[in-house]
Amino acid sequence: MPFDPRFNIETNDCLRIPQRDGWKRIREHYQDPEAEREIGIVLPVGCGKSGLISITPYAMKVRRALIIAPGTKIREQLADDMRANSATNFYQRCKVLSPEFEFPEAAVVASGRVNLDDLRHCDIAVANIHQISGEENQWLDAVGPEFFDLILVDEAHHNPAESWQQVKRRFPNARIVNFSATPTRADGRLMEGRLIYSFPILRAIEEGYVKRLRAKMLRPSELRYVDRSAGEERVIGPEEVRKLGEENAEFRRGIVMSDHTLGSIVDQSIAELRRLRGETGEGKLKIIASALNQDHCIQITEAFRGRNLRAAYVHSREGTEANQRVFAQLERHDLDVIVQARMLTEGFDHKYLAVAMVGSIFANLGPFVQFVGRVMRAIKPSSPGHPLNQAVVVFHLGGNVAQRWNDFRKFSLADQDYFAQLLPEVEEIEFKGEVVEREPGGGGIDSVEVLEERGVRAADMEPIGDPQAAELLRQIAAMGVTPEQAAHEIQRIRMTRQDRRVARRAALNDREQNEAGGILRRLQINPGGRTLDPAHRKNNVAWTIAELHRRINEHVGGANADRQNFTLDQLDQAHNALPDIVHTLEEQLGHGV
Repeated sequence: MPFDPRFNIETNDCLRIPQRDGWKRIREHYQDPEAEREIGIVLPVGCGKSGLISITPYAMKVRRALIIAPGTKIREQLADDMRANSATNFYQRCKVLSPEFEFPEAAVVASGRVNLDDLRHCDIAVANIHQISGEENQWLDAVGPEFFDLILVDEAHHNPAESWQQVKRRFPNARIVNFSATPTRADGRLMEGRLIYSFPILRAIEEGYVKRLRAKMLRPSELRYVDRSAGEERVIGPEEVRKLGEENAEFRRGIVMSDHTLGSIVDQSIAELRRLRGETGEGKLKIIASALNQDHCIQITEAFRGRNLRAAYVHSREGTEANQRVFAQLERHDLDVIVQARMLTEGFDHKYLAVAMVGSIFANLGPFVQFVGRVMRAIKPSSPGHPLNQAVVVFHLGGNVAQRWNDFRKFSLADQDYFAQLLPEVEEIEFKGEVVEREPGGGGIDSVEVLEERGVRAADMEPIGDPQAAELLRQIAAMGVTPEQAAHEIQRIRMTRQDRRVARRAALNDREQNEAGGILRRLQINPGGRTLDPAHRKNNVAWTIAELHRRINEHVGGANADRQNFTLDQLDQAHNALPDIVHTLEEQLGHGV
């Protein structure tokens, strides 16, 4: 009896409201013999989605369930919730099953950890999509089409479409439940399956499951930039900044990439972090910043370090070992800021993230919800109104984020009736290829150069789940004052020359490593090979980094230059010279020189 019917779910006070109600709705749906095979569930971050996934098999008569995660990190988190010998076993921790009852047998589908015997004797198999996708798959090829009769998909909004379709074709009669914090994918399309239950973010805030949210929009009175189309400098006011941000992709990128405007966003994010730390006395609170790509991660990290904050970045191209070092720093509270480019979207939980700095472009609501979700996890669960359960989102008027925030406010009130209005008329949606982001990091979209901005004020947007802040805005409005008029001018962070120099040097090292990887990718040279080093001692990536390092040092200070003693001016010279040095080295390697 793998799924013991003597469970404690419906009246279990250890479970959260959306876990109990979501479970009931799933059970009711599948009690109908004509029910749709595939359905969807939307729960905000911190509302117990993993727990609901764990108890879903008990909502129906199931022989064997397959749980699919988007990556290995979430796969391990889900497996820990379900393995009988886990210290965090959900069934025991939340008193779903009594200790004397039989617990489901859970197996993790991972290379080197599982074999066919494990699968045949398990009740729940937990896998990531990449482990079980592909037309020829050693695990799925060995089992029949009726092996799994229930498929549960975590973070279903962004599963690679064809990979997902392959799994569905393998098990044509299995019921499918999709779970996500947002029903939309990165390209704006909806995840599959009719949405039968959602738990509004606003109610989650009221219950104390997640933090209440405020937003600060930076609004310059005057901005000067280079208009390449006209070949001249232009000075514009806030309304044109807003309009260009909505209509012009190059302008949006210029807002988040130009030092002047990026500096404003960084300064206000630091001000919000200091305010929250001061009000709560909690020094562990941190900033999470979004970036366009790896180069932009380096730029934002440098901006924070130059202001004497402990900052580091993670990126998929950095490799697991380097990223894990940064995660470890974060967990030890050795960082004030973590910067990322579309990496820490789901499955990443660090409750002390309290300020979300928007340094990237969000063309659709789904990715924005996922990013803001990183600061939403409550520090004091089930304690509505607790001072620590608040977070702030900071963005620039010219980044076209105000519309995403307003969409998010509507989303925070949404239930399944709201989402039903978004569903396409055709029930079956055909997804082709991978998820496409309209303004990707590399993208081929240039950015305008912002030369200066003046009179930058931080205006409060309408909050989410913060009645005191909302009441203050209403009082201001009653006096005939707009949020823009009430906004205070931002406090610029003074940077010491020493901090700027140290940050500039670290950024140069990061850029060298990034550019070395780019050279090898473009030339299709194996990074782990030893074909470039004449002595065949260093692998190709280490040799390329060292060669860039040597050429930059020589360009700036001569053959015996010591980067440790570079002046700030020399470091600026090195950064400016890097593109030409990269181009020359790439050409030489491409021609076998």
